[in-house]
Amino acid sequence: MSRNFPGVGLWRTFVAALAVSALAACAVGPDFKSPAAPVVDASHPYTPVPLPAQTASAPGTGGAAQLFAPGQDIPALWWEVFHSEALDQLIRSALAQSPTLASAQAALRQAQESYRADSGKKLYPAVSGQLGVTRERVSTDSNGGIDTGVFSLYNASIDVSYTIDAFGATRRELEGLQAAIDYQHYQVEAAYLSLTANVVTTAIQEASLRAQLQATRDVVDAEEKSLSLVETQARLGAVARSTVLAQRTTLAQTRATLPTLEKALAQTRHQLAVYAGRLPGDGGLPEFGLDSLRLPEQLPVSLPSELVRQRPDIRASEALLQQASAQVGVATANLYPQITLSGSIGSLSLHPDKLFSGGAAFWSLGAGLLQPIFNGGALQANKRAAIAAFDQARAQYRQTVLTAFLNVANTLRALDSDADALRAQAEAEALAREQLALVTRQYQLGAVSYLSLLDAQRTHQQTRVALVQAQAARYADSAALFQALGGGWWNRDDTAPAVAETPATAN
Repeated sequence: MSRNFPGVGLWRTFVAALAVSALAACAVGPDFKSPAAPVVDASHPYTPVPLPAQTASAPGTGGAAQLFAPGQDIPALWWEVFHSEALDQLIRSALAQSPTLASAQAALRQAQESYRADSGKKLYPAVSGQLGVTRERVSTDSNGGIDTGVFSLYNASIDVSYTIDAFGATRRELEGLQAAIDYQHYQVEAAYLSLTANVVTTAIQEASLRAQLQATRDVVDAEEKSLSLVETQARLGAVARSTVLAQRTTLAQTRATLPTLEKALAQTRHQLAVYAGRLPGDGGLPEFGLDSLRLPEQLPVSLPSELVRQRPDIRASEALLQQASAQVGVATANLYPQITLSGSIGSLSLHPDKLFSGGAAFWSLGAGLLQPIFNGGALQANKRAAIAAFDQARAQYRQTVLTAFLNVANTLRALDSDADALRAQAEAEALAREQLALVTRQYQLGAVSYLSLLDAQRTHQQTRVALVQAQAARYADSAALFQALGGGWWNRDDTAPAVAETPATAN
């Protein structure tokens, strides 16, 4: 090759120039740094006053005291703290079949391939090969009056061009594309967390509705027995007809609440099926009750410095901030000259058998510099626009952090209040149950009026339903805390393949 093409030495110089230019180039614009975590009081990082070490306790389902554990890590499969095999299997099914999660994963793959495509074009020289033959006739006027006739021209060549990234425009563009990959990665984690949390909270909602429905049916059974007793007394003339009508009205009112609860339960089941990637009419969905779930007795409370690295929405917002920072670098680099190196080597012959002989060889080397001189202020305006976009992304990041701290603060306060509410509601239900039993005996003995019995029945019905709602609230807010803290995705074994694998750019 070197005997036939005397320009090989210059080509080596060309390649060396590419290497030197890549090493010597610098990147203008800001170097991105992750924002620092908010500075808070260590004794109460999320709430105005410190939380108690643990919540109150109450008798019955969901009444255990919960211990707040600052700094405790969150398990990857955080929903397993509810100790429900049916819930675990449903979530696994949902993760495998969810269209929302599949869409987010496809968007991540698209971002990764876009990075590979752009980095391949911009980090390395563009090399193209050409092999061709043309049939020509040269004008005699342009050839000194000589008629060469018609002839065939054979050519083979390799062309190379490379734009030196002297001011880092390419590296900033690739930095922005890498940030776009990071954004899509955290969108996948956000979809994962949202899906698992939705399944858990919907299963808890189903359990709550099922318990409310059963409590209401128990009340209906008790009121039907009371109606039977009142009707017997009316036949014996012991009570007035109005008393029978009053009991029938109470029973009808209680029965009227059943269709509403049944509708809500059916709709919750339909939603749970869709979360699991199934049609609402598909069978095989497990049923959930509050007694099939265990209330987690230890609740992790992440430190603020950990929260900003754990929440997928915060990490996604940070990726957008880095992308905006990279665009400032691109806009800044566009103000400076662009240097392009180009070269070509090949052979040209009238005879195909001599195409690769030494006499047919040709080569060329070139360099070009493009410096913007006048563009009506467009490049400076683009830079100012990029800086404004960065300021916008920074403000949005701050808002995302504030919202995250708000979520955690509200959930922690709700957990503490839920425990107090359940203890008070359990006491109210126990007193109402005792009162109903006492009034029922007194009514049977004729010691109290029927109005007193009706009032005791209504009170007991209300306290039973409220007790179930208070129990479910503790489960739901426990799940909400795990979601607010990020869900433990960083402890999952399969996180590594989800992170974009991209070649490092030269600095």
